[in-house]
Amino acid sequence: MASREEITIYEDEVRSLYSHLEKMTDLVAVWEVALSDGVHKIEFEHGTTSGKRVVYVDGKEEIRKEWMFKLVGNETFTVGASKTKATINIDAVSGFAYEYTLEINGKSLKKYMENRSKTTNTWVLSLGGADYRVVLEKDTMDVWCNGQKMETAGEFVEDGTETHFSVGDHSCCIKAVSSGKRKEGIIHTLIVDDREIPETVE
Repeated sequence: MASREEITIYEDEVRSLYSHLEKMTDLVAVWEVALSDGVHKIEFEHGTTSGKRVVYVDGKEEIRKEWMFKLVGNETFTVGASKTKATINIDAVSGFAYEYTLEINGKSLKKYMENRSKTTNTWVLSLGGADYRVVLEKDTMDVWCNGQKMETAGEFVEDGTETHFSVGDHSCCIKAVSSGKRKEGIIHTLIVDDREIPETVE
């Protein structure tokens, strides 16, 4: 016969399992958003019987609302080090079916990412066994590496500009030179330890 302690442990495990399963059934949408400080995972739970809404950013609960009678609407929160505004829109499609869309800074995720590809350059590289993601924000010339804004030194050179910074004990430089073509504009190249790093498309 099981002891009272064993029964309590068993009940706690069942409650935990039930809670986990309940959580899994309410997960309705997952998005990955690439910002300068990293790629952020946004998860949304929507209980269509209780109206529950839960937003997680990188696994951390940002919003929790229980027992909401209005099943449609939106939830607004921030993402990343720069506190980028994000909104999840909940719309009824038909009957009890719902559509979930994510907006970043007031734009659909698709439009935001298309615009972002024009305003940033991203490079992913491995140095000394560690992976690095370097992002250049072209409008401000800010450089980010693995979520940290880097200290940089800019200088004008004969054919453009160079932005110098270090990653560990590796010297890095982003060269900006004119393409000579109006549509292409300025070409940014990352050089690490005198080696050109190919750009990554996110």
